Amino acid sequence: QVQLVESGGGLVQAGGSLRLSCAASGRTFSSLGMGWFRQAPGKEREFVAAISWSGNTYYADSVKGRFTISRDNAENALYLQMNSLKPEDTAVYYCAAHNRAWVTPVLRAYDYWGQGTQVTVSS
Repeated sequence: QVQLVESGGGLVQAGGSLRLSCAASGRTFSSLGMGWFRQAPGKEREFVAAISWSGNTYYADSVKGRFTISRDNAENALYLQMNSLKPEDTAVYYCAAHNRAWVTPVLRAYDYWGQGTQVTVSS
C-alpha cells in the first residue's frame, strides 16, 4: 500500500504561482511512477503531469510551459510547480502513483490516490 498526502494548495491571483507537494509513504518511492491530476467542479478528473521513476516527464497541453513536475526520491516527495496560473486552473489537485516503470497520462493506470488539495485562481 502507498499513502499519499498533498499540500500547498490555496488562493492565488491570475499570473501567480503555487507549489504543490505530495508526501508518499508505505512503499519504495523510487520504484513508483507518479502523476498529478485535477478535477474542477462539474467536470471529470483530468491529467496534468506525470513523471517516471527515472525522471521522464509528460504534460497535458493545457499546462505545458507553465507547470513543472519533479520528484525527490530521497525525500519520498513529488512536486508540481505551477506558474502563470489562470482561472481555468482552479480545481482540486490530486497526487497519484502506479507500480509501472513508464510515464502515463491514463487515469485508470494509477493505483493509489491522495485526498487532494484545492487550488483557486482568481481573475
